Amino acid sequence: MKTIMRPLALLSLLTATFLAWTAPGASAAVTIERVVSPGGIEAWLVEDHSIPLIAIHLAFRGGTAADPAEKNGLATLVSGLLDEGAGDLDSQSYQRKLSDLSIDLKFDAGLDEFRGSMRTLTQNRDQAFELLRTALAEPRFDAEPVERVKGQILTIIAGDADDPDEIAQRVWWQTVFPDHGYGRDPLGSPDTLARIDQDDLKGFTKGHFAKDRLLIGVVGDISPAELAPLLDKTFGGLPATGMADTVPKATLSGAGKTIVVKKPVPQSVILLGGPGIDRSDPDYYAAAILMDVLGGGFGSRLTREVREDRGLAYSIGADLASYDKASLVVAQTATQNERAKDSIAVIRQVWGDLGKDGPTQAELDDARSYILGSYALHFTNSLAIASSLVSLQLDHLPIDYPQQRTALFNKVTLEDMKRVAKRLLDTAVLTWVVVGQPVGLSDTP
Repeated sequence: MKTIMRPLALLSLLTATFLAWTAPGASAAVTIERVVSPGGIEAWLVEDHSIPLIAIHLAFRGGTAADPAEKNGLATLVSGLLDEGAGDLDSQSYQRKLSDLSIDLKFDAGLDEFRGSMRTLTQNRDQAFELLRTALAEPRFDAEPVERVKGQILTIIAGDADDPDEIAQRVWWQTVFPDHGYGRDPLGSPDTLARIDQDDLKGFTKGHFAKDRLLIGVVGDISPAELAPLLDKTFGGLPATGMADTVPKATLSGAGKTIVVKKPVPQSVILLGGPGIDRSDPDYYAAAILMDVLGGGFGSRLTREVREDRGLAYSIGADLASYDKASLVVAQTATQNERAKDSIAVIRQVWGDLGKDGPTQAELDDARSYILGSYALHFTNSLAIASSLVSLQLDHLPIDYPQQRTALFNKVTLEDMKRVAKRLLDTAVLTWVVVGQPVGLSDTP
């Protein structure tokens, strides 16, 4: 079974995808083609015949936030079961087939989408795509693998119960989104997992795995003419439309709160965040640069003030996270219990000062240069490229977006940065969660 990530852990992936498409020359590195099958199924393709490999990444809109509250964890459980038997192959037979053909197949459930990825040798292409087809259209959900995967998830839940980082994330999300799917643990709970049966699993696939929700990215040793019929063979049998999107827009709660979770550990984990900025907002590019100035790396203000000048923490970071139903700005660090209060005071000061005055021109230039020069660090293999193709589509961005992106960042002015800083960096709206034994800190209303 693949590793299950909680929502906040996705921030690093979002950043990687975001940076991957910002480098100068990115448009020269890849050429994206739109391929439409005879049956009308669309995929974005980066053709590369240098090695005999094909990678495909796909997503269906709708993720863990759409789980029924009483059966929370449904999407995550499905993600762990799709490669545990499909069609006429039981779990062992299906896994053996993947192994014999050297096919790498994975599925993951996120807050807003359900993703899958596959990598195969060109010579095994047709068999690999057929195995993908059966996983999506004919999953078995036999009793043995269902109980086994449930057990694996329960083991993760039990282990996370004592992990300060996981506790901080879980409490923060529950506090900020108390009445929304975003606030529920995507892994579910012992009670909700126990309620999920085979009918629920099959109902999920029928409602979610539909062509009107489907986005596809393909990279590697395949031409448009070869890909088009494969799209119909693999996805053509899925329903034309899926269930309606019933997840409402999320309103953030907990502004100004500090929640202390006592845990006998030597360090306090500090997690904070507040309202962010929508991915479609014209100010998004200024906000992305601003967050790099604030907490994007070793040259950021938070790193300089918290780590380098005062030695309060080994690392600290801040970032944007834009979801379908809410947008966030978040930061996290860990420090000695005796220094947690001082760390929070410094973070507040840095956060507030940048919000009030904005960055300097030098900070703008340095952060923008870093973002525009990060291509090679985040865009390293065929699956990463295929994932980025899908992320572009999930964000409703055009196929020529890589060619546009450098210009969009270069348009950001210092005046834009100052305006967005005032809009985004308000310490009064932050929600803080501290897990540990912080000296001198307690809950606030």
